[in-house]
Amino acid sequence: MSKVKYVYDPEKLAYRKIKPKKGRNFGYFALFLVASALFGFLCFVVLLNTSYFETPKDRMMAREIDNMKINYAILNKKIDRLNATMSDLEDRDNNVYRAYFNSSPVGEEKRKGEKNANDQYKLLEGFDNSDLVINANKRLDVISNQLAFQSKSLDEIIKLAKGKEKLLAAIPAIQPVKNEALKQMASGFGYRSDPFTKVRKFHKGMDFTARTGTPIYATGDGVVEKADASLSGYGNHIEIRHGYGYKTLYAHLSKYKARPGQRIKRGDIIGYVGSTGRSEAPHLHYEVYQNGKVVNPLNFYYGSISAKEYVLISQIANQENQSLD
Repeated sequence: MSKVKYVYDPEKLAYRKIKPKKGRNFGYFALFLVASALFGFLCFVVLLNTSYFETPKDRMMAREIDNMKINYAILNKKIDRLNATMSDLEDRDNNVYRAYFNSSPVGEEKRKGEKNANDQYKLLEGFDNSDLVINANKRLDVISNQLAFQSKSLDEIIKLAKGKEKLLAAIPAIQPVKNEALKQMASGFGYRSDPFTKVRKFHKGMDFTARTGTPIYATGDGVVEKADASLSGYGNHIEIRHGYGYKTLYAHLSKYKARPGQRIKRGDIIGYVGSTGRSEAPHLHYEVYQNGKVVNPLNFYYGSISAKEYVLISQIANQENQSLD
């Protein structure tokens, strides 16, 4: 029951009862209704943003997000397997292929390429799962760079392999005179007694005795650089430039079968044994140069003789006997 309020009336010298206005009561009621509606609306908005009140559309979107997370997890596992495969391929590239062809290995940073600018991924920012999407895209970009570089690297290795074939063909790997045509291997590389002065001096090649007119064979692919008698003491001689730092010289020939500028293959006949120049008897004097330095020809006969023949020749060549030139 509401309280009754009174006010003192000085004219009547008595208290009179205050009657409430009907309009004010209506205002209070209207204010109550507005406040209740606002409170109900706020409660509805809160409920909409909680898991306690989900529409069918919200549930469908939640399932799609869960499926997307599962798919990205599967994608990351596939990327891990791709990374392992790429690491194995890069390891073989550096430590097998490039090592075989004597080529420098490639660093990891160069293989992965330049890092992509962060601006590239700005369009993917601002979403609930942005980190997941951006990380996957970055990993895929790295693998794309690695695959592109590996493709170029394999092209380079193919070129190196073709160059290796040319190198192997250019190395002076056979004897310049066939075994069946030899009388003997008269003198080897190193200090020997001069046949004319009897003074011990350095002999820069190997002497193969054979009949005059015995064929002389090019020991590797190359180009004939000289075919003349310009070097003192060598008589008629031929020089072949093989490339890759190799050069061979064939001296004391009776006649030529190659001319300057001619491209020849290993095993081609380039001339014939003789005794021209400073020579004591018919023989071939043979020299090998590698990067401008004279080297022992015996180290290059792996392409035409057996192991037993090599041991026999090396024993004769290492004897400090008298040379023939």
